[in-house]
Amino acid sequence: MRKIKSQNLEQLLLQLKFTPQKKRLKQLEAAEKLFTIIDRDKEYPFEFVFFRITGFHPAGPGGDELIKGDVLLGDLQVFLSRLSGWLARPVAEQKQKIYTVQELAKKVGVSTKTIYRWRDRGLLAKKFIFNNGKICNGYLKSTVDKFLKENPDLLTNAKNFGRLTNEQKQKIIKRSEKLTAETNLSRHKIITRIGSEFGKCNETIRQVLLNHEQANADKSGEMYISGAIEPAQAAEIYRLYKQGCKAKELMKRFNRNKSSIYRIINQRRARALLARKIEFIHSDEFLEEDAKEKILAKPVHIENSPSTEPLKQFELVGTHILPEYLQILKDTPVLTREREVELFRRYNYLKYLAFRTRTGIKPNLVSGTIIKQIEQYLAEAEEIKRRIIEANLRLVISIAGKHMATGTDFSELVSKGNFALINAVEEFDYTLGLRFGRRASLNIAKEYAKLSGKSTGSIKARLGTLKNLERGAQTLMTRDFAAIERAHQSLTQVIEDNLTECEQHVILNRFGLIGSPIKKEMKTLKQIGEKLGLSKERVRQIELTALQKLRQSLSSAEFELLIG
Repeated sequence: MRKIKSQNLEQLLLQLKFTPQKKRLKQLEAAEKLFTIIDRDKEYPFEFVFFRITGFHPAGPGGDELIKGDVLLGDLQVFLSRLSGWLARPVAEQKQKIYTVQELAKKVGVSTKTIYRWRDRGLLAKKFIFNNGKICNGYLKSTVDKFLKENPDLLTNAKNFGRLTNEQKQKIIKRSEKLTAETNLSRHKIITRIGSEFGKCNETIRQVLLNHEQANADKSGEMYISGAIEPAQAAEIYRLYKQGCKAKELMKRFNRNKSSIYRIINQRRARALLARKIEFIHSDEFLEEDAKEKILAKPVHIENSPSTEPLKQFELVGTHILPEYLQILKDTPVLTREREVELFRRYNYLKYLAFRTRTGIKPNLVSGTIIKQIEQYLAEAEEIKRRIIEANLRLVISIAGKHMATGTDFSELVSKGNFALINAVEEFDYTLGLRFGRRASLNIAKEYAKLSGKSTGSIKARLGTLKNLERGAQTLMTRDFAAIERAHQSLTQVIEDNLTECEQHVILNRFGLIGSPIKKEMKTLKQIGEKLGLSKERVRQIELTALQKLRQSLSSAEFELLIG
C-alpha cells in the first residue's frame, strides 16, 4: 500500500498511536464516516479533516492545507488500514461476513489486482485478525454490496478487461518457449519482455503460461520452475507476504512450489530477527520449570482507573500550555504497584523467551514455527511496553512542569523526558522491589539537568570531570576518530533502515548526526518544525515514535550514543 501523501494527515495518525484505545475506536469510526462523504472532484482543508476525525481544531500550522478529494480518499484508505491494524479484532466477532482479497476476487469473478484497483475507486478495506492468526485487510459484506451497487459498470468492465483470444494466448506461449530456448533470461524477465511486446501486464502473461503448464503437466503434476531465485524476486515475495498475500497465490504468481516460497519467507524473517537487539532484565524465576505457566498463565489487563493528579499543577498555570492531545492523558489508567510488577515481569520474561529461542538458529535451516513463536513473544512484549509508556506519560508532564523555571522550552522538556522514559522501561529492574516511577523520575531529572547545565556533583568533581573530558576528547581526535566515524556511520545506517524519511530527518537533525561525529550540531524542535512546516508538538511526537523504533534495534550503549 502507498504512503499517505498529506504530511499533516500522516502526523495526525502518529498522534493517534499514543491515544487510549477507546479514543482511537471513536476516531476510527469518525474517519470511516468522513471517507463516505468525500467527493473526489472537490478540495478539502486539512482543518475540516482534522475536526471530523478528532472533534478538535488543529492547534499548529497546516490547518489551511487544501487536499484534493481523490488524494484524500487514497490517504484515508491508508489511514484507516493502519489505524484499524492497531485495533484489529477477530473476524469471528463480526456480525457480518468478512472477505479476504482472494475470497472477494473469487466471489465477484475478477483478479485480486482488480480488487486493489477498486480500492483506489473507493472500496474500503480494514484490518482484521483472521482464523490463521494473521492480521490483514478484510472487506465487510455491506461495504462490498454498497460499492458494487454504486459502481455497476466497474464489475462489467473488470470481467471483460484484458481478455485474450486463443490465438493471442498461443502466440504468447510460443514466444515464451523461444525465449527460454534461445536466451538465459530468468522467468521474470521473460514475462516482462513478453508483456511489453504484447502490451499486457505481467500478471496476465504469467497466468497464461501457468495455465498452459498446468494443462500440459505430466501425471506427477510437477510444473514449477527450479533453480535459485533472484534477490529482487525474493524481496518481492517477502513484501507481498507481509501484506497478507497467501503462499498459494505467491506460488502461482512466481511459479514456485510451496517449499520454495516458505523457504524464502522464513529466511527473510529469520534474518530480521537475528539483526534485532533483544535485551532484558534477568530473574532466577525465569529458570524454574513452571516459569512459563506461572508468568504467562493469565492475560494482562490494565484497570480503567484514570487519574488527573499529576496534571493539577498545569491547571493552576492554565491548560493552554498543553496541546489538546495531552488532555487525553487524563483518561489513561494508572498502574497499581501489583499491576506494574506483573507487567514488567511478563515484559522481561517474553524477551527472555525470544532471546533463548532465537539462540543458535540459522536462517537457512530454521522452521517457520520457531520464527512465528519468537515474533509472537516480541510482539506481546512490545505491546506491554507501549502500555507502560502510556501509563507513565503523565509523569513526564509533571516533572517537566517543575523545570519550566529554567527557561527551557516546554516542548523540549517533554521531548527529552519521553526518551528518558523509554530508556527507563528497558533498564528498570523490577526484582528490586522499587516503584518504576522512582527510576523513571531519576532518568527524566538527569536529562533535564543536562539541559540546564546543572550537575549533582561538587564543583571540584565537575572541574575534574571536565579536564578528563578534555583529555579524552584530545585522545579521540588524535587516535580514535576512525572508530567514532565508523560508529556514526553504523548508527546512521540503522536509522535509514528502520525509519520513514520524515522520522529520519527529525532524528538526524535533532541529535546532530549530520556532519562531524565529534562536533554535533543539534537543532531544536522549533527549528526542525520550521523546516518541515510542522508545529513543535508534532515534531516531538515524530521523535518519540522514531526513538521507540530505534530502541528495538539498538543496544543500550548504542542508544546512549544516539541521545547522549
